[in-house]
Amino acid sequence: FIVRIITLFSCFSYAQEVSDNIRLNQLGFYPNGPKTAVVIGGATVTNYSIISVDKKETVFSGELKKKGVWSYSDEEANIADFTKFETPGTYIVSVPGVGNSYPFDIKPSVHFDAAKASLKFYYYQRASIPLEEKYAGPVFKRAAGHPDNEVVVHASAATEKRPEGAIISSSKGWYDAGDYNKYIVNSGISTYTLMNLYENFPKYFDTLSLNIPESGNKMPDILDEILWNLRWMITMQDEDGGVYHKLTNANFDGSVMPDAATNKRYVVMKSTAASLDFAAVMAQASRVYRKYNKGFADSCIKGSIKAYSWAKKNPAVLYNQPMMNAKFNPDVQTGAYGDANVDDEFQWAAIELWAATGKSGYLEDANVEFTLRNGFGLPGWASVNTLGLYTIANMKNDYPEQKDLINKVRDKIVAMAKQYKDYCLEKSEFKVSMGLMNDFNWGSNANAGNQGMLLMQAYLITNESVYLDAAIHSLDYLLGRNGTNYSYFTGFGEKATRNPHHRPSEADGVADPVPGMLAGGPNPGQEDGSNCNGKYTSKLPAKSY
Repeated sequence: FIVRIITLFSCFSYAQEVSDNIRLNQLGFYPNGPKTAVVIGGATVTNYSIISVDKKETVFSGELKKKGVWSYSDEEANIADFTKFETPGTYIVSVPGVGNSYPFDIKPSVHFDAAKASLKFYYYQRASIPLEEKYAGPVFKRAAGHPDNEVVVHASAATEKRPEGAIISSSKGWYDAGDYNKYIVNSGISTYTLMNLYENFPKYFDTLSLNIPESGNKMPDILDEILWNLRWMITMQDEDGGVYHKLTNANFDGSVMPDAATNKRYVVMKSTAASLDFAAVMAQASRVYRKYNKGFADSCIKGSIKAYSWAKKNPAVLYNQPMMNAKFNPDVQTGAYGDANVDDEFQWAAIELWAATGKSGYLEDANVEFTLRNGFGLPGWASVNTLGLYTIANMKNDYPEQKDLINKVRDKIVAMAKQYKDYCLEKSEFKVSMGLMNDFNWGSNANAGNQGMLLMQAYLITNESVYLDAAIHSLDYLLGRNGTNYSYFTGFGEKATRNPHHRPSEADGVADPVPGMLAGGPNPGQEDGSNCNGKYTSKLPAKSY
């Protein structure tokens, strides 16, 4: 990854010749996959060419398709579709009167390095362990931070057996996106997504090496990495089954390296949302890990059942940080991840417990038919029942007695994905799914990623290539075909995100950020405007970055 970064950012002299008005996936395309660039311009922009990277040979030419103004960036979009050109190599899109694009590759496995880096990034997020040079490289090695072996029970979390001020051990886990705290609710969707990835493509990941300390053991590296977070999550369950909402400082750390962040750490109140997210993830883990560690799988399902039982007895213990601070000391000012509606968490946990145990009572609790009648949406950390539907869709061969329900779920997933697919392939001026719903908000790139995941679920259900194509267009958006011409993926792309909100990247004295990180993306709310080193230059939803 270090070599990749050096290679990419040594191209500054070339980048000066590039037009920001040609937007494309800056890594490249599969020979037999869709290949699209957006060219910004008016009526005089009519044609384009694909040329060799040395600009000496034209290998393909075509006419631009005028699509109109993309309202989210207020730009006149013209589509260069060169899907028919399949010859491997490195190329440039050249447009008369506009300029040249960044270079890109056409080759099999064109995104392999980026995909691998996205998984390796979780290693860089590990708490309680030094990142050694042989795994992190000479640039991003660092000392261990937050052993979390002496974490204080906050007054809000106190019980008779664990009174205020009691000390527990809660080590391991991943830091949150930008800070050094660890959040159960946000761990729910991220940990599920990685395990779902493994469940869908086990053969691929069984042999994928990430060069982490556990590489070479009998477990796939992706599961080793997930295990680092699962083992932390297990420590967050109290003896009564309830799960602490987060492990946190009272206030955010500054821009310092993890080992320099030594403020007191707390576990704060148990919450219904955290307990249900925990129950769902542990039930899923009991399925995924049973092949490799039966004892661990058994402990996961026991913890899941216990957390679910606690949540049913405490169905409305909602995390409200201001109310908690009014009642208990010290005040906690870190990320709240509060959720006022936990119906979706109840459904998700019940589905995962049914999938893991086969007990019909959990499926009855889930009331899936109600959701199928009333609709569901793209998943996010606070809206998780669609994750349960993905799980049901994958259970076709496990529970044939529920064939009718499973088929209904699969049909509904495909119907929702069809809306995004149709918008992307037929309506969107930028040929992306972003924009169908209210997609541009804080962390909007999560929406693009979750759209891609939905489209991939539909592809796995139907085997129809149009869904795979639309999912690839979501990836194109993240890697450069967007309103800013940035690749939002650190270390990959000629114009890649350089200053993400990420404390180690801010504090390590290295110009390049830690590789493999997806930036939050455009955010027209601009809530962080006063804290940014750079300035927002636009209020337009797709350009507010």
